[in-house]
Amino acid sequence: MNILMAAAENGGLDGGKVGGIGDVIRDVPPAIAARNCEVKVVTPSYGFLHKPAGSRHISSVFFSFAGHDHRSEIYEVQGKAPCHNVKHFVVDHPLFSSYCNRRGCYSIYVNDPPERPFATDAAKYALFCMALTKAVVQNLFGHLDCIHLHDWHTAFFLILRRFHEDRAVLEKIRTVYTIHNLALQGIRPFQGSDSSLEAWFPNLKYCRSDIMDPRWTDCINPMASGIRLADTVHTVSPSYAEEILNPSNKPRCYGGEGLEADLRSARKEGRFYGILNGCDYPQKRVAAGLDFPELLKFLKSKLVNWAGTGETLSTSHFVAYARLTALGSLSCSPDMIVTSVSRVAEQKMFLMQAPGSCFESGLKGILESLGDQGIYILLGTGDKQYEHFLTQMSSRFENFIFMNGYSDDCASALYATGDLFLMPSSFEPCGISQMLAMRDGQPCLVHEVGGLKDTVKNDYNGFSFKGETVEAQVDNFVQSFINAVSLKKNDPDRWRQICRNASAARFLWEDTVRQYLKLLYR
Repeated sequence: MNILMAAAENGGLDGGKVGGIGDVIRDVPPAIAARNCEVKVVTPSYGFLHKPAGSRHISSVFFSFAGHDHRSEIYEVQGKAPCHNVKHFVVDHPLFSSYCNRRGCYSIYVNDPPERPFATDAAKYALFCMALTKAVVQNLFGHLDCIHLHDWHTAFFLILRRFHEDRAVLEKIRTVYTIHNLALQGIRPFQGSDSSLEAWFPNLKYCRSDIMDPRWTDCINPMASGIRLADTVHTVSPSYAEEILNPSNKPRCYGGEGLEADLRSARKEGRFYGILNGCDYPQKRVAAGLDFPELLKFLKSKLVNWAGTGETLSTSHFVAYARLTALGSLSCSPDMIVTSVSRVAEQKMFLMQAPGSCFESGLKGILESLGDQGIYILLGTGDKQYEHFLTQMSSRFENFIFMNGYSDDCASALYATGDLFLMPSSFEPCGISQMLAMRDGQPCLVHEVGGLKDTVKNDYNGFSFKGETVEAQVDNFVQSFINAVSLKKNDPDRWRQICRNASAARFLWEDTVRQYLKLLYR
């Protein structure tokens, strides 16, 4: 089969990844290609992805957008790890180059003010999908059997496939739409804004009910459009697929986020599936664990590098460096190194900050129960409110280090060195961090939701908790942590078996792709 995969991120390109979707777009095409398929991956250029050495200009595409004539350039670019039958493409346009900070760094996503959510990104991805439509019609990617679209950013292609003048060509190609995170839907107005459907496509003759948000009927919902208009819809774990068929009751539980009726309809029509994402398992060990002094030295060097990129020294870097320096004076290594690698966002951090029946916050309960038995190192960046909370907690507790940044080598060091990995997400479509920690033999303590429920089995290859209320979830999170720490201390044989089980767990892309070919692509 010949498959075109379109997404906002591509971790197969240097600088092309922000989150988990980038990991998927990096890892799944080679697994598909191994099944005697050809895969082409396409993303926006963001002003820089088309520039590395070896990039090759393929063609120009011309189209109308927002009432004006536009031209985009299509480039074939080299991936970080060349793979037979996988090719990478980017679409370049001046709009993608306009999000550059004072230091010359480009952004994949833009954080718009609350009164204009998704305004900048929605316009950007609507243009990308228009250029993609023209490229497909002009056969620039060759004959295609299937177009696989990822998250709301690419759902505009499905809208154009249904309503654009070129639909007769586009509808001959099968489409698959993957939901990575239902919480982000890209909602914009139909009209009355420079970032609206009628501003982007003023001549589009559309059926409002096919693309309308079910709650705000004056708005287009790209995520809902993708669910309604794709030939097949898929999300990234079986448990998450079941959870989102039900309404949300936040913050206790996260469900369909207003789109549960559309998802139930897709399930009833036999075109909605939950397939667990995979993980890469190289033959060589991904990263060797560091001894404690080496880990401290490595983390301090990272903090210095991060601090050097700013005009002023951030409080979080200062506090973390002070904590690491103080740990260097210990006469022996801690009994337990607890780790997390995470986006600092409400999805991941809510139960850390929420109070329990006996604790000011879940994180405080964890740190007080850990005491001087060990240290907790959390690596991540994101929401400023949660970053501030984590920095404050690090300033209060000597056993907590908040590394406010991200690098792959830093994450790898924590996966390989830690004793227990914490991932108390309020919801988790699939999750990759728990798989990477388990791959290195580090058991995980997770909230029993979504892909975490499908990968971590309590008291077998890790630990899990749940609860009918937020307070109960926090209480059970802390109690599960206390039980895990006690197990490591008092029953080392059983602890080592759980570590071995974690290391032996396999979530293979080849299994995922086998289901893609059986359920989605045909």
